[in-house]
Amino acid sequence: MSRALTRCTWCGADPLYVRYHDTEWGVPVHDDRRLFEFLILEGAQAGLSWITILRKREAYREAFAGFDAARVARFNARTVGKLLRNPGIVRNRLKVESAVKNARAFLSVQNEFGSFAAYQWRFVEGRPQQHRPRAIKNIPARTDESDAFSKDLKRRGFGFVGSTIIYAHMQAIGMVNDHVVGCFRQGEVAKMAATRA
Repeated sequence: MSRALTRCTWCGADPLYVRYHDTEWGVPVHDDRRLFEFLILEGAQAGLSWITILRKREAYREAFAGFDAARVARFNARTVGKLLRNPGIVRNRLKVESAVKNARAFLSVQNEFGSFAAYQWRFVEGRPQQHRPRAIKNIPARTDESDAFSKDLKRRGFGFVGSTIIYAHMQAIGMVNDHVVGCFRQGEVAKMAATRA
């Protein structure tokens, strides 16, 4: 009989949340489309739970052109109006309009740095930070790095990129490894970071 795996407690028992924790959270991402996806989803999450957004993820993928930033950047007022009638996503005008604005800013960053990944990973000097928190309560809501990243994104015209949202983004895409000590993914994610270095 196999022993139950120990996980970070925040994912609970919801199969969707558990799968996200076990396969995605904290894994270093360097693919621009995936980074754009997480920027849109993290912005949509503001004021809501992450599980709510995970349940809407496929609807977001369809509504936002497979998270193709170049296509989203071309969305116009009519497209935004259509999105605001889509029950599969968070129908908040500010969030939807911000996603389109962010797509345009995203393309500008890609143009300047060659890729969004090259820009984004500079805030942790290209290497995931290994935090090894003992418990969920030891995980910060923001850090100096997320403050700097957030401030720079705002300067570049991005919206819904406050430091707390950006720290959640950094956790999701593996700029930091915040799996707690004892979680079976803590060491696995740390090894992924080490092999890429």
